[in-house]
Amino acid sequence: MKKKSPVSRSGRFARGPGADVAAFSESISFDWRLWKHDLLGSMAHTTMLQQIGVLTKAEAKAIIAGLDKIGKEIAAGTFKWKPELEDVHMNIESALTERVPAGAKLHTARSRNDQIALDIRLWLRDEIQSLLGEIVGLQRTLVALGEHNADVIIPGYTHLQRAQPVYFAHHLLAYVEMLERDCERLWDCYSRVNVCPLGSGAIAGSTLKLDRVLVAKLLGFVDTDGKVQLTQNSMDAVSDRDFAIEFCAAGAVLAMHLSRLAEDVILWASAEFNFIKIADAYTTGSSLMPQKKKSRRGRVDARQDRARIWQPDVAAHAAQGPAHDLQSRFAGGQGTAVRHRRHRARLRAAHVRHAATHGSQQIRVPRRRERPALLATDLADYLVQKGMPFRKAHHVVGAVVALAEGSGKPLNKLTLADLQSVDPVTGSKYFGRDALGVFDLTRAMARRNLPGAPGTKEVAKQLGRWRKLLA
Repeated sequence: MKKKSPVSRSGRFARGPGADVAAFSESISFDWRLWKHDLLGSMAHTTMLQQIGVLTKAEAKAIIAGLDKIGKEIAAGTFKWKPELEDVHMNIESALTERVPAGAKLHTARSRNDQIALDIRLWLRDEIQSLLGEIVGLQRTLVALGEHNADVIIPGYTHLQRAQPVYFAHHLLAYVEMLERDCERLWDCYSRVNVCPLGSGAIAGSTLKLDRVLVAKLLGFVDTDGKVQLTQNSMDAVSDRDFAIEFCAAGAVLAMHLSRLAEDVILWASAEFNFIKIADAYTTGSSLMPQKKKSRRGRVDARQDRARIWQPDVAAHAAQGPAHDLQSRFAGGQGTAVRHRRHRARLRAAHVRHAATHGSQQIRVPRRRERPALLATDLADYLVQKGMPFRKAHHVVGAVVALAEGSGKPLNKLTLADLQSVDPVTGSKYFGRDALGVFDLTRAMARRNLPGAPGTKEVAKQLGRWRKLLA
């Protein structure tokens, strides 16, 4: 059966657009999420219209009551959305007008252009505030995990090769720092989102004496000093979505950081690394390999004599898709600035953040044995302090490492004679008995006390600093 064309809402046209055109132009399938903000904007606009004499008190009261009832129906899931009405704005206004005759006056001095701009800003404002709170929650979780394992030392890696020792807490604090910059980007974006465009009309404002300041105050468009924030150019207010693209950009960077964290969790939980253990709730099993840790549907009995591989499946999903998805959406958004993109950006970032926070709370960190090979650079520093040029020290320590590997000994099991033997000419000059103390991991970590370094005192200082900042 051929679909009927939608009825025209304008006296300019005899009939509405064709069904195929209406299907192409509808946005209700995703912008229904703006319903709360659309209602808030309409209520504030109603109050302002009553204040300037366009609506009577009775009409304003009836309109606000009607909008409130529609909101309750939407929240309860009983409101019927009509795709032929295209978007959330017309669906709500149409339902209101059918119930409240005065609803026909609501659109006075308001265009869908400034209405859309307003709803987007209200929605993004709430989402930024929510994301900021969630990120702080993740930061607190990471700091708490670091404090709980403050004495754990793990290898720091470059190119997946063991490099130098770092405290586990120091590694976690690296992500706390990244997330702090994500907060700063979102808060900076918030200042440009938190500007009221209502009153701009289609592109040229209105000849009616609208009280834009009143509307902005009612909707909370004020800065930290209480100063009202209004758009200053009607064409810019309704046409540009740079603030939404900026939000997508911040979301893409946030997702990248969360993806990096998830990748580290995947490596740390592998049998090869075996740095951490993850609780059952945040792991799943393999459909083929029984040795993998199973999900709750078929958990491997711990008493069975078989290997158990901890597979952080939640982390794997967090690491793979969302960052790429958000980055592509940001890139695409620069060209089109479509409304759907910002919803997906927000949802993706929130889902990954949620999994990262709760997954981090389920991590257990076993104590590790010492790895003297990680202190090879410390031995080079020792030689530099004795007066040897760094390039030569680098070469000499490389020879020490080769000697240890060749003899099947760890570095800390070499004798003073072994160290001196790699450079018969000057070895005894530079290698003293104190050289053997370089491989004491506790002392080595205590020596790393530059600002930002993973030294014992410095890491404790940073944990304390972040605990206070996040309190």
